Amino acid sequence: MIKLKKILCPIDFSACSKHALSYAIDLSAKESASLYLIHVIEAHLSGIGDILKQLDLLLDDKQIEDNLKMRLISLLPDDVRKSTFVEPIIAKGIPFVEIVNTAKDKRTDLIVMGTHGKTGLEHILIGSVAERVIQRAPCPVLSIRLPK
Repeated sequence: MIKLKKILCPIDFSACSKHALSYAIDLSAKESASLYLIHVIEAHLSGIGDILKQLDLLLDDKQIEDNLKMRLISLLPDDVRKSTFVEPIIAKGIPFVEIVNTAKDKRTDLIVMGTHGKTGLEHILIGSVAERVIQRAPCPVLSIRLPK
């Protein structure tokens, strides 16, 4: 039987990611696993110079990072905060790359993440972060869809 010791849960603060968090919390409690919550700040700019400038601004703003970490922690019920090791992580870059890199760095046993279930043209143009994570992750990925 596989023993889960570390679970990574990406959070973009959407209803879908919050729903996936409930699965991560439940699995973490059942397995007495550590829970890593990651939020990725993504730059939406046109040129590489703009992206580098934006990342420099974000890297200098510790207050934004601290506020996001507090938001991540606030998503957890009080009993989970008290009984589970939880580490909030703020990363800057391309979401699927940062999620996969964090899973490698933390040596997580499972990634639990929401998927928005985009299809058609929207999926072709935007792609799926969950799909890219599944393709590249160093561990299993549990992909959770928001119930209709």
